[in-house]
Amino acid sequence: MPMSQAHVHGAGPTGCLAALALAQVGWQVHLYDPLDAPALLGRQRAYALTHSSASLLERLGLWQALAPRLVPFSSLELWDQGTDRQCHFSATDLSPRRHMGGQDIGAPDPTGSARSAGPGSGPDGEAVGWISQHGPLMSLLLEQLRASPQVSLHLGRSASHPEAPGTAPVDLVVAADGSQSPSRQAAGLGWVQRSYDQACLTVQVRLRGSRADQAWELLRPEGPFAVLPLGGDAFQLVWSASARRLRQLESLDGAAFLDQLAGALPDQLQAEVLLDQPRAYPVALGLAWPLAKGSLVLVGDSAHRCHPVGGQGLNLGWRDVACLQQLAGRVTAGRLAPGRLAAAYRWRRWPDLAATLLATHLLVGLFSNRSRLLLPLRRLALDLLNGAPLLRRLSLAAMTQGPCRLWQR
Repeated sequence: MPMSQAHVHGAGPTGCLAALALAQVGWQVHLYDPLDAPALLGRQRAYALTHSSASLLERLGLWQALAPRLVPFSSLELWDQGTDRQCHFSATDLSPRRHMGGQDIGAPDPTGSARSAGPGSGPDGEAVGWISQHGPLMSLLLEQLRASPQVSLHLGRSASHPEAPGTAPVDLVVAADGSQSPSRQAAGLGWVQRSYDQACLTVQVRLRGSRADQAWELLRPEGPFAVLPLGGDAFQLVWSASARRLRQLESLDGAAFLDQLAGALPDQLQAEVLLDQPRAYPVALGLAWPLAKGSLVLVGDSAHRCHPVGGQGLNLGWRDVACLQQLAGRVTAGRLAPGRLAAAYRWRRWPDLAATLLATHLLVGLFSNRSRLLLPLRRLALDLLNGAPLLRRLSLAAMTQGPCRLWQR
């Protein structure tokens, strides 16, 4: 039986993982990106990885190499500053039987190989999540892609380049080329988007007042504000506010920016030094429909966008990859016709996408406002989380494994 062929468009973290996932289940993959390796490595940002993403990294054999480059956090402080209610999530709120992406460690993965003992933990045991800097993550992914005999890297040129190989039809085309996806637009797939009246600003700082293994999600009237540990006293801030305010903040010098930051952070968190240049970007709720057409499937930002509250965006895209790998493995095993893979992917992914996009949208709508009418509901929500350990566990499971995993237990 001839080896199945796939083209992946886009060599960001999600596109690289898609190429490695397909190669692992026996596909021959060509990966294209118009940017060269230095440009792909050069982004200054960090990602919050949940347990669903850790499961995928483990299954692809990447966890052991990546774990020393990650910063685990063993607690998450959720603080609604409009009602001054807080909820503390810790490792004890994770399921007593550790699930990675909905499977027990030690259970067979979708490719049929045994699973290892699992990713590393935080200082107090199990980690709630992990923070990864873009550079180390991309370095590892590109290294693994170059070492794979089943992956051909074509960096610095797009799939439409006249010298691009594989002009014959392929079994699968994976679009991982961003929210403005040329692949999606060329295929004529629809895109529904609702822009928020907020933007987000990211910046890395040295910070006093927080443990090195603690993350914060501050729910402020002007928008959510995440504080993510990067190791030691370094933290990445993800500040949501009106686009106009964030453009003004971008233009400030370092001292003036720190003064404004002091007014946004709780008194106990004190930023001392900027470690990079603040950068603002627009945020929107977006979804492509359908998610597939012919042999083309959409993954990551080419398929969906959500508000960065809760750090769900990258993890949602990596769950796309996990689903795609499972279906591609069935094709390799002869249990699914190649021509039916895209349709199967489209219907399998929509429940998780719909639930996650709806949850993030409702969270922003409920907490990012100054409406006094909503204050009782917000107090009730935080009081219930604090008083009901089961509800806290379910909420954390939805954040770390995806909301649809709750229905599959």
